[in-house]
Amino acid sequence: MVFTAGQIAGILEGEVHGNPEIAVHKLAKIEEGEKGSLTFLANPKYTAHIYKTKASITIVNKDFIPEQHLETTLIKVEDAYKSFSKLLEYYNQVKNNKIGIEQPVYKSDSATFGDGLYLGAFSYIGSNVVIGNNVKIYPNVYIGDNVRIGDNVVVFAGAKIYSESIIGNNCVVHSGVIIGADGFGFTPNSEGEFSKVPQTGNVILEDNVDVGAGTTIDRATLGSTILRKGVKLDNQIQIAHNVEIGEHTVIAAQTGVAGSTKIGKHCMIGGQVGIVGHIVIGNYVKIQAQSGIGRNIKDNEVLQGSPALNYGDFNKSYVHFKNLPKIINRIDNLENKDRR
Repeated sequence: MVFTAGQIAGILEGEVHGNPEIAVHKLAKIEEGEKGSLTFLANPKYTAHIYKTKASITIVNKDFIPEQHLETTLIKVEDAYKSFSKLLEYYNQVKNNKIGIEQPVYKSDSATFGDGLYLGAFSYIGSNVVIGNNVKIYPNVYIGDNVRIGDNVVVFAGAKIYSESIIGNNCVVHSGVIIGADGFGFTPNSEGEFSKVPQTGNVILEDNVDVGAGTTIDRATLGSTILRKGVKLDNQIQIAHNVEIGEHTVIAAQTGVAGSTKIGKHCMIGGQVGIVGHIVIGNYVKIQAQSGIGRNIKDNEVLQGSPALNYGDFNKSYVHFKNLPKIINRIDNLENKDRR
């Protein structure tokens, strides 16, 4: 895709300083810019690079005044960082604006589709599936029976959405995601063997949910595993059966949440956090990376460690942890003095 400085300025409501006809076809960091690329300058510590960059176009703040000669054409905007982000979003929309049904695919005669569908090759669409408008389903996607998918949803290559799952509007499901696999439900018998407990529930993603690559979300034993609107999951996360995650909570990679735990809204959970089952985590909770959560958590708590402590208490305790050998030596010296 090729855009001119004039076209980009129109999208961003900016002002061109230089050649409005100069064109770009790729994006670059300012220090790595080359002919045909577009970059931006938002952080003052990178200002020196603008005088050396080979980028054809650079987005800058309106108050930027060059102190040396520039080779790059400028587009001046109110906020360079926000404008560049807006441009990235626009670029993705254009890039992903595929329409049509590739071959071969399998789609049940009972499945229904809205307008603007893209269905990639080797995809499978089961019975009674309902898919909304402007949905993009990339190659090798499996969608089981009775799944419902809302409008403006993107399902990237290789994702698997099991039967009965419900996906809201404006959701993104990345490659390798598995939604609706059986929860880890087994019961022991008198001989120490484990029998499977049927998992008859489903998974519900409300609107504006993003699910990162390789993440798994298990169906409920009964009822639903639910991700409320605006939840964002990183790559390689495990969400177990009957978990509920509140609105606009974000969770980083390799976190595991065990069954039937309820997580509140606007929480921030770091990478490699382990959360046990059947607990309640309040709203606006922050959990630092690699923490282990084994109890109910109140609203607004900030936690770290395994088992997790209050964040402030953890930091105070850590000072003693790392000085423990010195403290032991001091105690030994004092005890030796007393023996004398």
